[in-house]
Amino acid sequence: MADFAAARLNMVESQVRPADVNDVRIHDAMRVLPRDSFLPPAKSYLAYADIEVEYAPGRSLLKPRDVAKLLQSVRPMPGERALAIAAPYAAAVLEHLGLTVTRLDDGDLSQAPAGATFDVIVCEGAVGHAPAAWTGALALRGRLAVVERDGPVGKACIYLRAEDGVGRREVFDATPPVMAGFAAQHGFALE
Repeated sequence: MADFAAARLNMVESQVRPADVNDVRIHDAMRVLPRDSFLPPAKSYLAYADIEVEYAPGRSLLKPRDVAKLLQSVRPMPGERALAIAAPYAAAVLEHLGLTVTRLDDGDLSQAPAGATFDVIVCEGAVGHAPAAWTGALALRGRLAVVERDGPVGKACIYLRAEDGVGRREVFDATPPVMAGFAAQHGFALE
């Protein structure tokens, strides 16, 4: 079994911190969590590289920089409730930060758990557009972090539920693979 402690430290120092991730809680979590344990053994050596790494068919961990930036953008706070959709590493980071995390890794990922609301929702795979079920599962002041991609470059987006509805803002460019079943749906129009 390889010792990846130096690789974790290097990942934070060379990929995460230079990407304007200044939340030291995220640095601390990423320095200690064994990202390699979320990958099949044959791919564990890729865990700390500046790439997306497939951990299951059609599912990938985001680049370390991208997952850190997404998490920082939602400002997770201890005691909050989180939903991690196809996001095993992000879930572990959120738990390390003191959040209670529900993991959604199997079945229909486009649906949130019935009747539950969350302060933070994060997805590590790209989607064409965030499903309405995800934004509908946001508690008041809840934040959803997801990469929306319909083309060569995606946009990391933060959705925020306020009293008057849900707002959306783009925070950075990212290029993770689109998860199976989540490609953008294009309509047909006659001109």
